[in-house]
Amino acid sequence: MPQSLTKVYVHLVFSTKYREPVIGDEVKDELYAYLGGICQQLECNPIKIGGYYDHVHILCILSKKIALVKLLEEVKKSSSKWMKTKGFNYRNFYWQDGYGAFSVNPSQVDTVVRYISNQYQHHGKTTFQDECRGIFQKYGIAYDERYVWD
Repeated sequence: MPQSLTKVYVHLVFSTKYREPVIGDEVKDELYAYLGGICQQLECNPIKIGGYYDHVHILCILSKKIALVKLLEEVKKSSSKWMKTKGFNYRNFYWQDGYGAFSVNPSQVDTVVRYISNQYQHHGKTTFQDECRGIFQKYGIAYDERYVWD
């Protein structure tokens, strides 16, 4: 094939350091827009970005020009620096070291968009850790609890 053609939907999930609930209502929408801007700059078309006080979800189309690990590195590094400019409450803002990245079937994109849109309702019933455990189970991902949470 003389061209490289891709359309890889990816659902990214990562938490604040120690899952501190520091993504306040006063900054969350601006943070989500900023995350989307980073994705856009890296040619990873953002579809939906949302989250909760202690984590974010990004649904985007992975560019054929960037490795997944580089996308996460840039998104987390840039947004962490940006958050530190948002005032005294964010001066010690950090993301966790790791992340979750999950492929999404094109037929399930609308389902994932709804899921991300309903994070506040969802987390009225379940914790971030239980949410991740459910995703790990759905995708058949083996993990060790000692190394998942930081």
